[in-house]
Amino acid sequence: MPPSHRRPAPRLDRERAWWAEGAVVAGVDEVGRGAWAGPVTYAAVVLPTDRRVYKLRDSKTLDPAAREHLARRLRGVAPGIGIGHASNREIDRLGMSLAMRLAARRAVEALPDRPDVLLLDGNWDFLADFPSHNERLIGGDARCASIAAASIVAKAARDSLMRHAEPRFPPYDFASNKGYPTPAHLASLDAQGPCELHRLSWRPVAAARWNATAPRLPLDEVTGVGSSAFG
Repeated sequence: MPPSHRRPAPRLDRERAWWAEGAVVAGVDEVGRGAWAGPVTYAAVVLPTDRRVYKLRDSKTLDPAAREHLARRLRGVAPGIGIGHASNREIDRLGMSLAMRLAARRAVEALPDRPDVLLLDGNWDFLADFPSHNERLIGGDARCASIAAASIVAKAARDSLMRHAEPRFPPYDFASNKGYPTPAHLASLDAQGPCELHRLSWRPVAAARWNATAPRLPLDEVTGVGSSAFG
């Protein structure tokens, strides 16, 4: 039996308590924080109150096919989905904490209706300045259905971006590693140096920029002029 099916399913306890008061509730979660390349991505998901979306789990426990199937189902039934990215260039310029706040706010502001309540994964209120009531749930992507849904949508959206970037940057195998650290990714960095999507403030990326055996390019040719491919 797959590991995801041995764990208890995320519940709707918090959502139902707020639905009973007539509140619009969104779960919020991120993906991409630990990557070397690409954006950090948040999703905000408002689940339907009149039906259950079955088999929701923390996206990390799902295989890609199951995750994509659930993301498609959520896009079909959820009354609200918002996705927000902060690009690698924004991460380099702002630092990860501020970039995460920016991406999360973009995700919530992309919802069709402003939520009254946000259910956030973890113990950090990264949307403290948003006009909503925020609840933090440690391990929320495993405990709370709305946050699990957000984790699935965020992962599917970011993975799609990185897959579509693969033809532009073939040495880095982004379709496979999605910008995360792998031995092959590190070997490509060492050989080629960073590309337009890499986070130059990350220590392994910064080191590879100067240590690469390939001919060095001026920084503006490596990163592109202006913003990166993802904003």
